Amino acid sequence: MKRLLAVLLVGSAGSTACKTAQNYLDPRGPMYTGSLAAQPRPAGDSLLVVSFNVEYALHVDQALVALRSHPRLVDADLIALQEMDAPGTETLARGLGLNYVYYPAALHPQTKRDVGDAILTPWPIEATFKLPLPHKSRGLGQSRAAVGALVRVGDRVVRVYSLHLGSPFGASPGQRRDQIDVVLCDARESPDPVVIAGDFNSSGLGSRLEAAGYTWLTRGIGATTHRFSFDHVFVRGALFGDATAGAVRDVKEASDHRPVWARIRVLGLPATSR
Repeated sequence: MKRLLAVLLVGSAGSTACKTAQNYLDPRGPMYTGSLAAQPRPAGDSLLVVSFNVEYALHVDQALVALRSHPRLVDADLIALQEMDAPGTETLARGLGLNYVYYPAALHPQTKRDVGDAILTPWPIEATFKLPLPHKSRGLGQSRAAVGALVRVGDRVVRVYSLHLGSPFGASPGQRRDQIDVVLCDARESPDPVVIAGDFNSSGLGSRLEAAGYTWLTRGIGATTHRFSFDHVFVRGALFGDATAGAVRDVKEASDHRPVWARIRVLGLPATSR
């Protein structure tokens, strides 16, 4: 992250048209999706949600090892990924045997690779959508977009969002509030339970989601990147009961962010031995 941060700051100091991001503003795409799960697993009495910013998909192999083997991350029901490209997303989905959807938000001018969010799950994905977010970043002029999916977990549909809001170097706190408000507005009328997970580049937005009726599962988990608590999971809906959550601090090679997890007791679904 420090290497990339230095590049971004230098680039923003003398940016020209050729050094700005190529943004994908069409809400229809580009879109990449795949059905790689062998079959839906039996519905359990809990739901494991993981969010992981994989730092420009530079170390996907290490991320795969962590997601496949770490006891806090293995067998996740919903994985929200950030800073991904299409090949990296497919590699993770194929390696884990999961269904996936990925929408890039922009072609990054320094890495020359697409960057965006993804959702991976062993459960059927019934619909997907992209939410372009307001405000291009300072310097790079990069747009952001949240990725959404309707995922059928057992006999219930869960509305899932993976997002990455503007960084402190590229967006103001007010602009991040505008960005999360787009997601909250989109989910407001949904009758389905909602999961919002990702890199918020802020912990201050948590109270905004709580005011909108969400439970902040990852409140108080501590730093997730350097000394900042930026990566979080929120849920809303009568389907969700008590939860435990945390950040995995011994996964260091895959990214400058720590993956975060939340295991949520699910009400109304049959218990299994899982």
